[in-house]
Amino acid sequence: MGSEGSGSGRAPLESKPRPRPGDLIEIFRIGYEHWAIYVEDDCVVHLAPPSEEFEAGSISSIFSNRAVVKYSRLEDVLHGCSWKINNKLDATYLPLPVDKIIRRTKKMINKMVQYSLIDRNCEHFVNDLRYGVSRSQQVGRLWLRREREAGSRLRAVSTEPDAGLELTKL
Repeated sequence: MGSEGSGSGRAPLESKPRPRPGDLIEIFRIGYEHWAIYVEDDCVVHLAPPSEEFEAGSISSIFSNRAVVKYSRLEDVLHGCSWKINNKLDATYLPLPVDKIIRRTKKMINKMVQYSLIDRNCEHFVNDLRYGVSRSQQVGRLWLRREREAGSRLRAVSTEPDAGLELTKL
């Protein structure tokens, strides 16, 4: 299988290490990562919004509670974004046998599935197919970042001189 860190950048598919069946593909969109699983012949399976009005993997699609499992050319899913092969959980979980990954993945094509940014997003989906474990690290990073930002704002408010006086004047 491909390794973490290989295949990074905006270069055309031909100039990058070729993904192998079962490899996870991380696509770097503005503000988040979209995930797909490589199947064959430069094609991937990924989650897309059920409506054609939203672009597959778009930030707008996160507001839907359903997604459709799509089989698409990798190039069509990229929309000019950079990507890399990222089987980052291989050190933590043993990947399922490739034939089982592909069989499970192909069974999902064109199915409608529940979608949640928090616990059923595209990263959960591909990790479940590869490892049999539904897990998303980007959700954890997002919550940690928000907690840190909220903590910083609270500390800034509590250390401002006369902050309590302003509250009593109201």
